[in-house]
Amino acid sequence: MAFLEINNDNIYFEVHGAGEPLILLHGMGGNHATWYQQTAVFAKGYQVIVIDQRGFGNSTDTDNLGKSGFVSDLTAVLDHLNIDKVALLGQSMGAGTAITFAAQNPERVSALIIADSLHAIEESKDVAAIMDKARKETDGLSQIERVLGTETIVRNPTAAMLYQQINSFNVTNRSNLIGQYSNNKVLPSTLSALGVPVMFIVGHDDVLFPLSAVRLVQEQVEGSFIIEFDKCGHSAFYERAQEFNDSVLSLLQMAGLEPIQDAHSNASGYAKV
Repeated sequence: MAFLEINNDNIYFEVHGAGEPLILLHGMGGNHATWYQQTAVFAKGYQVIVIDQRGFGNSTDTDNLGKSGFVSDLTAVLDHLNIDKVALLGQSMGAGTAITFAAQNPERVSALIIADSLHAIEESKDVAAIMDKARKETDGLSQIERVLGTETIVRNPTAAMLYQQINSFNVTNRSNLIGQYSNNKVLPSTLSALGVPVMFIVGHDDVLFPLSAVRLVQEQVEGSFIIEFDKCGHSAFYERAQEFNDSVLSLLQMAGLEPIQDAHSNASGYAKV
């Protein structure tokens, strides 16, 4: 557990485990604690870094940069830890950070997992039509209705409550988040050119980033993979943690990032690569 001082702010991060580095970047409703179902599992085989993006969790944003500081903060943490190359796992808002970092620093990326998100990606006309409709239809929803599927809310109210409690520690939310990842959106072709495995993960009931839109973008990223979960909303990592973890671990091995020990759950349908 540590803080990295960046100008007038302190960026909080934790490092767990050993081996090839993997960084986890949370979404709007989360912070480092959101990854409680992933951190210990991944740390069995990898060096796992969790970071509170500025304005979230334990990190401050006195300089009022918002999203405009996310990528430079990530770069600063990696440099501080002397990590030259890293696997990036970003969920929703965090995926926008991962995607932008990868586009700007392709030589520093060993794998890219885009979970429940199309943030920072240039939307083609057909994708924009789907996303504009989704943005309009979800504008008035509560945070829980936005991020969790109906199946989870109804059948697992304890999980829904925990998500709300973790979210309550954030100073920043969608009503006051400012800034932008970069002046330029990332083209799908740029992700194709990374030369590393790229995987999209999406829930069939994701109301923020509909399955149809994610499929269209994934088809534009040559050589990429897509994992879909039924009865799952916008937070696959939270709602379907075991299958999510196995999917990520399989992609890391596909990228040639061998774990120091296997962490797969051997869940049905998820075989070790």
